[in-house]
Amino acid sequence: MLEDVFSAIPLGFFLAFLVGPVFFVLLETAALRGFRAALTFDLGVILADFIFLCIAYFSTNKLLTSIKDDPALFIFGGSVLLVYGIISFIKVKKSARKSATFEVSKLKRKDYIGVFIKGFLLNFINIGVLGFWLGLLIIFGPTLEMDPKRMTVFFGTILITYLIIDILKILLAKRLNKKLTTRRIILMKQAISILMLIFGIILVLRGTFPEDMHEIEDNLDITMFQEFE
Repeated sequence: MLEDVFSAIPLGFFLAFLVGPVFFVLLETAALRGFRAALTFDLGVILADFIFLCIAYFSTNKLLTSIKDDPALFIFGGSVLLVYGIISFIKVKKSARKSATFEVSKLKRKDYIGVFIKGFLLNFINIGVLGFWLGLLIIFGPTLEMDPKRMTVFFGTILITYLIIDILKILLAKRLNKKLTTRRIILMKQAISILMLIFGIILVLRGTFPEDMHEIEDNLDITMFQEFE
């Protein structure tokens, strides 16, 4: 069991520093809304990961492979991110025009539910996350002998490590709160919105031109491999 735990910890680190929409929104939430809000957001993200993991475990590999490569799902997820990015950018613009100050208000109880749902949905619409968990299941499942207890320990350790690293990221990002001026908050929110647009466009392109995007990704992987040689 200890061997499974030690094997899972590096994967938890990798997952925690995987750059994507969730990564940036988590840091933004921590800086602007504080520790509890960011942790609530992160718990929503982890719930989505857990559901994807359960889907990967209880479904057939053939079914999952066809689902995770379905262009329609990439287009849908990318479109949602695009809409989210556009709406967020417009809202920030309007807020900046209406007020000279950008207040960081404390969240109410009902707001935490919204933050939790936001974290869940932002992770759940990214079908690539399902591919990630499916890949881990295919690679490490046989080495764990598909034993439910070992699988629980292994994947549970990944999620726990991910949560611990995210808590550290939240604590570090929270320190930025004191240095955030109105202008910096607006710029940060606009940057997050633009990043959502970029990730959305990438997903839509991956769904619209799957073969071309796979070729680009393969070429990037080869280039990076040659650089490390």
